[in-house]
Amino acid sequence: MAANQAPCVLVVEDESAQREVLRYNLESEGFKVVMAENGDEALLLVAEENPDLIVLDWMLPNVSGIEVCRQVKANPETRSIPIIMLSARSEETDRVRGLETGADDYVVKPYSVVELMARLRTQLRRTRPATVGERLTFGDILVDATEYRVWRGGEKVTLGPTEFRLLSTLIEKPGRVWTREQLLDRVWGREIYIETRTIDVHIGRLRKALMVNGGEDPIRTVRGVGYSLD
Repeated sequence: MAANQAPCVLVVEDESAQREVLRYNLESEGFKVVMAENGDEALLLVAEENPDLIVLDWMLPNVSGIEVCRQVKANPETRSIPIIMLSARSEETDRVRGLETGADDYVVKPYSVVELMARLRTQLRRTRPATVGERLTFGDILVDATEYRVWRGGEKVTLGPTEFRLLSTLIEKPGRVWTREQLLDRVWGREIYIETRTIDVHIGRLRKALMVNGGEDPIRTVRGVGYSLD
């Protein structure tokens, strides 16, 4: 897996055997996996974990997968999370209903795990490209997430692991303002307690490294909020 915090995948599946197959394959690929057995639990975990992607079964007890999808996509804070819907329903009308509800992809059961992993990476390539080894550019800055290297204006930039993860996050969505809490979650993960002012220290180091050859500061500070790459 690339340099950023491993992407978190929420698996929502009521069949325990299917959950374990998905968990095994996802963890083998380096993903962090959280699991839910029903729609109610899924909605709680979406709020608590803010996953990078959701693998969602249509037929669930209590709240259906379609309703989970609808609520996730209706919430401005979660609507950008890709959802891959799994279903035994193979009719065109069912596919259309799933996609129109907001699912980003629709996979019919029984499915190939290899194909599902490929579809999952396709979605992550769109939303978190650094985690799947993409080369990312912004202006004269180039980040190679596979080789853990950075260049600016053709000159190699030396970064520590934390600064590399910060830059990889910022460059995925230029112009987006990331709060300190969001950066802490993305770069360090929720399991580790780090004070938010730690972000300011590492941003300072990143700025210094990127400006070492006299380049302009590409990082904008949004007072009282956080940072963006502009």
